[in-house]
Amino acid sequence: MIQLNYRDAKPIYEQIKDGLRRLVITGAIAKDEKLPSVRELASELAINPNTIQRAYRELESEGYIYTVSGKGSFAAEQADVAGRRNETLLREFDEIVRELLYLSEDKDALIRRIEEIAGGGDER
Repeated sequence: MIQLNYRDAKPIYEQIKDGLRRLVITGAIAKDEKLPSVRELASELAINPNTIQRAYRELESEGYIYTVSGKGSFAAEQADVAGRRNETLLREFDEIVRELLYLSEDKDALIRRIEEIAGGGDER
């Protein structure tokens, strides 16, 4: 389900968050499908439950999952996720593009890069 790399500089909770996000986006975890409980996933990955709880909390704030009190956490409908997440990613994208332009990156090179990615090209 989720692979952890203990040598990665990325914190474990972010690796869990990225793995679960990817599973939700690809449909490997279907809409309204129950996620493993915090304890189950912590036991399976042999890590502290607080780490899982942090990942779940952040995924919920991003709209990828929702929690039903006493029942557990579930995958959110992709349409619900898309709006909020797109808004967040576009804000981050704008900041990054502004910084790249400030650092004298060529505007046309950035446009070509976006077109390559949109066309299915390599993501460098």
